Amino acid sequence: MTQVILDNRGLEPPQPLVRILQALASLGAGDELVALMDREPRLLYPELERRGYAWEFSDAGDGPRIRIWRAASA
Repeated sequence: MTQVILDNRGLEPPQPLVRILQALASLGAGDELVALMDREPRLLYPELERRGYAWEFSDAGDGPRIRIWRAASA
């Protein structure tokens, strides 16, 4: 499994969402994407679901991040 880190901090919308969707296209089976964010990407969730991805958003001490992987049923 490979974990790809994508730093989207400081970018204006819709750039973070566009970069995440582009990066997901290059993930291999079992890989996951971790995107460092400035805020929760709520508009991204329906698109991830439509494309068969699962996600976990957290806002820990090191800032907001979203972890994305291919859902088991996809």
